[in-house]
Amino acid sequence: MVIIRLSRGGSKNRPFFNVVVADSRNRRDGRFIERVGFYNPVATEGQESVRLQMERVTFWQSKGAQLSEAVAKLVKNAGAAAA
Repeated sequence: MVIIRLSRGGSKNRPFFNVVVADSRNRRDGRFIERVGFYNPVATEGQESVRLQMERVTFWQSKGAQLSEAVAKLVKNAGAAAA
């Protein structure tokens, strides 16, 4: 199954997450199909904390990809901010 989930990067106490499309059998930070955005939970004021390519997310969902819980919250918030 294809899943859209977060892949952790960054350093200790400074997390940075890439939003990736991956096969669910691959490990969290392992191989992925496509990077569709990022999430920076410790972004300071003036920095961008979330960027998603919504057209790619909807494309992958139309192909049957499932969203993880965390990514579903990010997509929901990004949709509310765009409207």
